[in-house]
Amino acid sequence: MSIPVTLELLDLALIVIAAFVAGIINALAGGGSFLTLPALVFTGVPPVAANATGTAALLPGYLASAWAYRDLIRAPRGMTVLGVVLIGTAGGAVGALLLLATSNEAFRVIVPWLLLFATLLFAFGPRLNQYLARRSHGTGGFWGRLGVLGVCGYGGYFNGGMGIVMLAMFRLLGVNDLNVANGLKNLLSAVLTLMAVVIYAWGGAISWPEIPPMALAAVLGGLAGARIGRVLPPALLRNGIVVVGTVTTVLFFLH
Repeated sequence: MSIPVTLELLDLALIVIAAFVAGIINALAGGGSFLTLPALVFTGVPPVAANATGTAALLPGYLASAWAYRDLIRAPRGMTVLGVVLIGTAGGAVGALLLLATSNEAFRVIVPWLLLFATLLFAFGPRLNQYLARRSHGTGGFWGRLGVLGVCGYGGYFNGGMGIVMLAMFRLLGVNDLNVANGLKNLLSAVLTLMAVVIYAWGGAISWPEIPPMALAAVLGGLAGARIGRVLPPALLRNGIVVVGTVTTVLFFLH
């Protein structure tokens, strides 16, 4: 896989701005990949490497969010926190290995559909969660564990919309307290992303020159997002993410 080893000034500015805004978005609602993936592809990073690099750059934000919610983490009924972590680790590993096995040509075809799926999740996520909260069975049996494994596999393969998918899964498992669901989401996001990044690095899929500036920008964006979230209406933010996701999806389909 051919990965760039130097950064032009304009490319650096683009990915730093994308990572900063992605950090804000992730701190508020998730969806930062809508910005980091196209920004990296635009600067010449191959699609698979762009996905892996963007995920690695946003990892510090996931770890910080998991730590911030540590006192609210509760396992779904019938499961344990350790069990959830182990499933998340396994799912993240499977998804990351699948990404490494995907060629850039195939990923170019897959990405627009994944972006479309993630955009639809953001658009209808609140209604989906409300529906699942009414229909939840609260069971962490075999199918519940399999569902968590599948969601984490998706997250290890493609980061976009991962938070919404996780919240929907935890609603289905009977976790109706949004703060607890967010705590679980942040924990799983950190665990599976960490595992995925380790595998991406092992497979040589990460473009390292972009990581330090993007990671720093994402952390600063996350801190800014924590402040913005106190004054910005959630509906306005979600609508903005849906618009960004729609434009990005259309551009990838056209490309």
